[in-house]
Amino acid sequence: MGASERTKEIKRRRHRRKKMAKLAERSKKATVSEKSVIAHKIRGLTPGAEEIIAAWGLESR
Repeated sequence: MGASERTKEIKRRRHRRKKMAKLAERSKKATVSEKSVIAHKIRGLTPGAEEIIAAWGLESR
C-alpha cells in the first residue's frame, strides 16, 4: 500500500523547511559569490523564491 498524496506533500514541506533553515544560516556568513549560489538553490527549491531572496538580501538587482 502506497503513501497517500497528502503524506508525500507533508514530507516534501518538512524537507523544504529544513533545507531553507540551513540555507538561511549559511546566507548570514556568506560571501557575495556564495550568496548567488544560495539564491540559485532557493529558486530550484521553492515557488515564491524571489520574495525570499529579496527578504534575505541575497541578490541586489
